[in-house]
Amino acid sequence: MHKITPYQMKQFLLTLSALLTLAAYGQTPCVGGMADGFPCEAYDLLARLTPADLGADFANDSWGWTDLQDGKEYALVGLNNGTAFIDISVPTNPVYLGKLPTQTDNSTWRDVKVYNNHAFIVSEATDHGMQIFDLTQLRDVSSAPETFTNTAFYDGFGNAHNIIINEDSGYAYAVGTGTFNGGPHFINIQDPINPVAAGGYSLGDYSHDAQVINYDGPDTDHQGKEILIGSNTDEVVIVDITDKNNPVEISSTEYTDVGYTHQGWFTEDHRYFLLGDEFDEFNVGFNTRTVVFDFTDLDDPMMHFEYFGTTPAVDHNGYVVGDKFFLANYQAGMRVMDISDIENQNMVEIGSFDTVPANNDAEFGGTWNVYPYFESRAIVITGFDGFTLVRDESELSVEEIQQQNFSISPNPASDRIEIRSKNNPTHDVRVFNILGQEVIHKSFNQQPIATVDISALKSGVYLVKINNVTTQKLVVN
Repeated sequence: MHKITPYQMKQFLLTLSALLTLAAYGQTPCVGGMADGFPCEAYDLLARLTPADLGADFANDSWGWTDLQDGKEYALVGLNNGTAFIDISVPTNPVYLGKLPTQTDNSTWRDVKVYNNHAFIVSEATDHGMQIFDLTQLRDVSSAPETFTNTAFYDGFGNAHNIIINEDSGYAYAVGTGTFNGGPHFINIQDPINPVAAGGYSLGDYSHDAQVINYDGPDTDHQGKEILIGSNTDEVVIVDITDKNNPVEISSTEYTDVGYTHQGWFTEDHRYFLLGDEFDEFNVGFNTRTVVFDFTDLDDPMMHFEYFGTTPAVDHNGYVVGDKFFLANYQAGMRVMDISDIENQNMVEIGSFDTVPANNDAEFGGTWNVYPYFESRAIVITGFDGFTLVRDESELSVEEIQQQNFSISPNPASDRIEIRSKNNPTHDVRVFNILGQEVIHKSFNQQPIATVDISALKSGVYLVKINNVTTQKLVVN
């Protein structure tokens, strides 16, 4: 039997411990406040793709799609020259499936949302209109990355800054267009490939962003109505758009130190609205500010309190999931706040992942958007430095962790092993000895059960790395 010195065993066990931790808890765990050179708290790095990896100069906005047919998750990433589609069903090994090129020119601004298995894409590019793309095409990509074409197109406007979709009603709302004074432009998308113009609302003037919901909050006067909350450069406007032919403004509200009323999001009970102002950090110089409104009475919205973050960075887009608020914070990356005690005016930062380690200053650049709505709890971060995927691995149950891994049997073994995948086929197996030397490398054609001949190996302990992601210990006897 091969003899191992105590020193070699110690080094090997340390390496094994680190690699097993890496396999179970993400590609690069957040340890000591860092993950692969990126400042972090609670969130581990799963994967990164640079703009060059996506054939672009930079990324901007993002959204997500889950294929209910097989449960696969996909990131939809806006780029300066189009929209990228990324399969993240194996979060530590995302696959760039291809790109839908921009309709006309390149642009800094591109926005995408999803309804009924279709992506709806707008841009500030001249005459861009709204691209519509059938996302089920992503099931059959054979030679990634592919160049895709529109499934349908809507030309009721030229450029648009953003698009909002209410999946409950089947309507899309383009804002910042050349129509309706820049206010929301209504589109019936209940038949996704046959969009129909449905009017608009111009009395609030230019709307930079909005959220549209079927209201189920505490104000009984408006329950069941379709409500639009517009972030309109210098005020927040609340509009009843249930009757598309007769939108009715319910109220509007202002706040102190207005810079540029940018974007906001409801808490899940529809009581509080968390607003981000894009220029206030520049103009006033305080730390990242989130303005929290109490919308208990939509006719009389009230300022609840102001939350100030841990850095001077500029906030951009924020979204609520349960008791968490996920905020894209430009130079400070993604910040995550606990809002479970928001009623008592308390918000606490509990996590972060900073894609721009250089500084946390009040500057543009860095993180543009976060998408936190995948069932897997993988968080998409996009911005000028590309695509980043992170997750708080401590939230995963034992069962979920096991589902990500592979099983090796028998173990111990002497002549051969079988590797069985629990959810992802095997395509690459590497075996390393205690000195870190690769002693076996075998490739497979995406097999659910892969057999590896280990008869030439001496007795001892080895590491088996599967698909360059999962690492497990193998004992050869």
